[in-house]
Amino acid sequence: MNGILNILKPPGMTSFDIVARVRGLLKTKKTGHTGTLDPMAVGVLPVCLGNATKAIEFMMEKDKLYRAELTLGIITDTQDASGEILEKRDAKCTNEEIEVIIKSFTGQSQQLPPMYSAIKINGRRLYEMAREGITIDRTPRAIEIYSAEIIDIKRDNGIKVLFDVHCSKGTYIRTLCADIGEKLGCGGHMSFLLRKRAGAFDLSTAVTLEELKHAVDEGSAATLLVSSEKVFDGFNSITLEEIQEKKLQNGMVIDLAACGGLDEGLTKVYNSKGIFFALGEITRLDNRLVLKSRKLFLEYAR
Repeated sequence: MNGILNILKPPGMTSFDIVARVRGLLKTKKTGHTGTLDPMAVGVLPVCLGNATKAIEFMMEKDKLYRAELTLGIITDTQDASGEILEKRDAKCTNEEIEVIIKSFTGQSQQLPPMYSAIKINGRRLYEMAREGITIDRTPRAIEIYSAEIIDIKRDNGIKVLFDVHCSKGTYIRTLCADIGEKLGCGGHMSFLLRKRAGAFDLSTAVTLEELKHAVDEGSAATLLVSSEKVFDGFNSITLEEIQEKKLQNGMVIDLAACGGLDEGLTKVYNSKGIFFALGEITRLDNRLVLKSRKLFLEYAR
């Protein structure tokens, strides 16, 4: 089975748990997710199957859209609600102050990855060391917050801020919440997280594990699969004749000298039947415009 399942991750499961469940339901070994969601988080978690796993490296580069809740005045060791409370402070911020500070995080910046993360250093996950009480130096990473919009601010029991964040890959929303709290002077942690979109995959097409199991029982699981082609929405495209398709599949370079109006860069490649089968790269070789294969998605080639 080849393609991408847009899974709606429930709270309480790790991303690996989701992959293992999908693997078990579909009886397939070649699977992988496209970006870790914390156990307490919910939302979009695309899972690639078969040859579609070749698209994972490209999906990991895509932007993300989240809805998060920031609870001000409470600092935890994990930067979210799953951790132990380290400190409580009075939160006396006005709505205007909160909005100004949240907006100040838009743009490019350097973010320090949290200790409770899946990043590996010297062969060990940071969260493994954190659970042992070990804290080590981490290198800040470049991120970009494209937009941050407040949805609601509640003051029933403390201050809770619900906001949407559109961000680049590698952005830790837990850390963003903690940093916002620190900048406001009262600290804070992430108390809820929903991933609304990951690249081209959003909540409107996400399916639950229960829906997947039902489809498996009904023999219709294949209808839930999305082609790897969707990963490359917005890319340029080129259609090859049958002989060119075979050459590309065999690793040969396709001469595009006779083709005009083509832009250099990554491009979707279709066969003569109009079926997406590869991601290619149009580039110059000895001053000639040529097409090279980057990834073959052979499940769509015939």
